[in-house]
Amino acid sequence: MLPERVETLIIGGGQAGVAMSHMLTRRGLPHLVLERRRMFERWRSERWNGLMFQFPNWAVRLPEFPFPYLDPDGFATSAAIVAYLDAYAAAVKPPIQCGVAVNRLRRDGAGGRFVAETSAGGVTATNVVVATGPYQRPVVPGPVAKAIDLFEVHANAYRGPDQLPAGAALVVGSGASGAQIADELLRAGRRVYLSAGRHKRMPRRYRGRDLFRWLGDMGIDRTPVAQRGPDATLPLITGAYGGHTIDLREFAARGITLLGRLRGVEDGVLRFASDLRDSLAYGDAAYDAFLLRVDEFIERAGMDLPAEPEARD
Repeated sequence: MLPERVETLIIGGGQAGVAMSHMLTRRGLPHLVLERRRMFERWRSERWNGLMFQFPNWAVRLPEFPFPYLDPDGFATSAAIVAYLDAYAAAVKPPIQCGVAVNRLRRDGAGGRFVAETSAGGVTATNVVVATGPYQRPVVPGPVAKAIDLFEVHANAYRGPDQLPAGAALVVGSGASGAQIADELLRAGRRVYLSAGRHKRMPRRYRGRDLFRWLGDMGIDRTPVAQRGPDATLPLITGAYGGHTIDLREFAARGITLLGRLRGVEDGVLRFASDLRDSLAYGDAAYDAFLLRVDEFIERAGMDLPAEPEARD
């Protein structure tokens, strides 16, 4: 049974929701967490088998709960992340009810409180924390599969190369997931096409340090949203195969055919935009700007680190 009233309602039982519960518990503040499925469901059922976490092990941390590792510079599997999150939840013991979906959230006009309409009834709350994550709806590029009778699967339901029928594979999207899946399919012997959009290429390591070490040292990971500017393009990084810098030109040299953005299908033929050159140039500009920013930071801080001119090759 749901309580009729709570002081703080947290919607979402992922790592953000459980961490918020942890912080409220530390302060003795009553609250309730609602999760429509299981805790950390996306890590459990919406990750592919070969996924490697993008953060190095030393950078994986939750409040007062360090991630256990043997290799600080290695990268965790999704199974290891799930085990870590489960251990965190066991330590935090959040007051959570799973299997309860929040369908609507509105203000109570009279009292100014929030009213959450859920699959198990209504809950009134003074405060609400929405911790549902930023990727709620899979983006699928139009009715492509039905138009030309293709097998189609979104990244959140992809499990591995053996899941796909025999033949070539088209990966639509050049973000971190698309790049790692394309690489995995190529290594499995598939003919791979990658439809690439605008992206920010980043070095996995530069001048002896991992990308996330630089993000932390320079304070970039603590930049307020209002100061980040309108560009929400995500960095193109991977922790797969030991962690390496992704360069789509290197993908092409290894046999992946690069294409522009998928525009749709006409008369049974996939149509792509002629914007690949611009997308690659945008990625290069972001990459070069980051290297320059690191170089300037090293000089200002007087750090004794060897130069790495080959990073710009």
